[in-house]
Formats: sequence, C-alpha cells, structure tokens
Amino acid sequence: MMTQMITETRPDTLHRGVKMALDNGEADSVEAGYALFASYRMAIGLGAAGGQSPAIQAALLTMVNCGRRALLGGVEILGDLQVPLLVDLPRLGATLGDAVVALGGTPRPESSPLTPLTWLGDGAPSTALQVSFSDWRGGVFVASEGERLAEGANDIPAAVLAGALAVAEVFQRFRGNPMAGDREVGLSLWDPCAPWRSASGPAAWVAPSKLWVLGLGHLGQAFLWTLGLLPFERPTDVEVTLQDFDRLALANDSTSILTRIDMAGRLKTREMAAWAEARGFRTRVVERRFAGDITLAEDDPRVLFCGVDNAEARASLEDPGFDLVVDAGLGAGPQEYLAMRLHTFPGPVAARARWGEVSGTRVADTKAAKTATAYQNLLAKGLDDCGLLEIASRTVGVPFVGVIAATLALMEIVRRLNHGPCLGVLDLTLRDIGAKQDVEGKAAKRFNPGYTTLRA
Repeated sequence: MMTQMITETRPDTLHRGVKMALDNGEADSVEAGYALFASYRMAIGLGAAGGQSPAIQAALLTMVNCGRRALLGGVEILGDLQVPLLVDLPRLGATLGDAVVALGGTPRPESSPLTPLTWLGDGAPSTALQVSFSDWRGGVFVASEGERLAEGANDIPAAVLAGALAVAEVFQRFRGNPMAGDREVGLSLWDPCAPWRSASGPAAWVAPSKLWVLGLGHLGQAFLWTLGLLPFERPTDVEVTLQDFDRLALANDSTSILTRIDMAGRLKTREMAAWAEARGFRTRVVERRFAGDITLAEDDPRVLFCGVDNAEARASLEDPGFDLVVDAGLGAGPQEYLAMRLHTFPGPVAARARWGEVSGTRVADTKAAKTATAYQNLLAKGLDDCGLLEIASRTVGVPFVGVIAATLALMEIVRRLNHGPCLGVLDLTLRDIGAKQDVEGKAAKRFNPGYTTLRA
C-alpha cells in the first residue's frame, strides 16, 4: 500500500495524513513524507478486563483502526487477545485477536522500545497513557496521575470517544505538541462543554432506529462505526438511508475507517450498505448529489447526519424538512486538521445563511501549499500544473478526528431522543479541548423519529 501510493502520486492515492508534511514544507518529497509517518507508532496494553467488557473491546478496536491508518509505523497490542469477540461488528472473526489482526494491529508479547504506550483496563505502568470512560464520559491521562472511571461494560460510545482521544494524543506528540500524552484530556457526550469527569449522563437510554446518513467518506464511515458498535437488542429495527454518489479511492483508506484497499473503485453506497447489512441493519441507498430537492416520504427517516464537505449541499440541508439535521465539519490544512464544528438544524443560524457563500479559505490554502518544496519537486519530476493543483487542493485528515466528531454527532441525536440538553453549535479542537465553545440548540416541540432498545 505505502509503496503503491509513493509510486503513484495522484490525488486519489496520496495519504491524507502524509499530505500535511508536504503542505507545511516539513517533507521535501512524497517519499520523505511517508518515511516520516512510518516513524510514528503506538502500543496498546490490555488489562484482564478486556475479555469480559464489550466497551473495552470497542475502545481497543477503535484505537487499532484509527492508529494503523494515522501511524504508519504500526500499532502493537500487548495482552491476552485469545478471548471471544464481544462486539457485534461484522467481518472481524470470532476472537478479539482475530479482530485486532483484521483491523491491522500486531499482537506482541511486549512493546518495542521508545514506542508510546497507552493502556486499557487494569495493570497500567505508571507512565502509560490510561484510557478510561464511564456512562457518557471518556478521557485519557497519565496512569499515575489520575483515577480511572467505572468503565461499565456497555458504555460503548464513551469508550469509542476515549480510544480515539488516546490516538489523538499519541499522534499530536509525534507532530510536535509537547503537552500531548502528558495531560488529562476528556469529554462528556452528555454535556460536551462541562468538566468531563463530572458531566455524567443516564446509564440507560434508547437509540435512534431510522437515520439518513449523507456522505460516506471520513465522517460518514466514522458515524456508522460507532452506530454499529451499539449493542442493539434487535439490529433489524435499525434502518439507515445511505446517500453518496462517489466511488472509494486508495486515499480513503487513510481516513475512512470502514474502507479497505480492495474496495477502491467501488461505489461508497454499495460497500457501506453491504457492511451495514452484515451488521444486521436494513438499508436504503441514494446515489446522487444532495441538492435539497428531496421529498420525504412517510416512511423516510426524519433525522439526517451530514458529513459532506460541500458548501452547496450543506446550504440545502434544511430544504427537505427533516425534523433534525446534525452536521459535522472538520478543519482543513496542516494547522487546523484537529478542529471540528457541529451544527444542528433547525438552529440558531439557518443552513443557507451559514453556507450560502462559499469561503475562499480553502483556495488560499491550496495556493500556499503549491509553493511547498515537495510539490515543486513533483513538478520537476514531470507532474503537470493541473495534477499539482488537484493534489494540493485535497484536504489533509486523520481518522481519529472524524471518529470523535461523528460520535459527538450521533450522541447529539441520542441525547435529544432521551430528553437531554440540545446543542446548536459546538466548536472544539483536539489541540486544546479546554477552549471549546457551544451555543444552545432548539429543542423540537415533538421529536419522535423512532427508537429501539439496547442490551443491558
């Protein structure tokens, strides 16, 4: 995979994480960018509870899945993996070890020297980055400097959040953030702007049963990943309408966590529908651009999750008349890739007012990137100006950002379904989670989009 992307430097093959090293001039060639990211790696230690806890397994698999895509040096897993797989994700095998290997992890008896060590469950060395969670809260901290939370066996969304935060801290440390991995970082999915340790949510809750997912790339696949991990009593109660018009490319493997290399060239809708149906869900597909001209039928979902990076489509989000739209957007460029923003509609600002005019920021970033040494070297090797512009215009990205944003979005829907607080806007960056900001949302007078129950 890595060799193929180096020798075929095209917009649809270039690793979206490696691209940040090209854009900021850190690497003077594509090969140097890949070599740099191949030096990034992590280890995950697993305590004894991994064999009995679906939530710990969900956190581990999220870390492996995100880690192998962002850290090209690999993800090592320490601990007993020869235990039954307790989460319901399809195509991963019968044991936790099977699942780890299927997702690209490497079981080892001990970690390699100098590899950053994260830890799930009990038995963490004092300097390891402890991953912990409870009910709706998830976070990480140096093992000797904080107290673990209750880590309930079915606290799966919080576990996914905590696992993704752990990968984010390791990645940021490699990218030069001296605080990353040596600080406590966490979020509450019940009240994202409150202190994370104290902002607990209800232990029992119901989940949405009918959802429309617009965009099946980075964010859409992360949304399906977390949804698929929920322990539904009756998975066939869940129906998802999947909308996209594009095909998967090799580059999607670097950010989109349900993509495999052998899917390149296939329609995103077909591959994601096959995955969702293997999970036990019912699916419908819409294979055209979203222009707001949809007439919702009586049996269509009334809740839409939007994960597309297209201003024209996002400006039209309110036109079909969904009861609730949750839109997630990610920062662009090598400096802002850790940022995310959630909007809900109806909300404080209309979608058309928010995205009615396309911003020129992306264009300016592209022009600046084109002058970087690595791109000039590609020109010298024969790449034409059109090809260079197309490569430079692609956004950088890393999968753990999408997982965190999509989990926040999914649990915004769940929160409203369970009569919790509503957000209108949430702004945060993983560079400094403490600087997050929010705007209160508008609660619908009647909000009953359909729900189903989870195993206790």
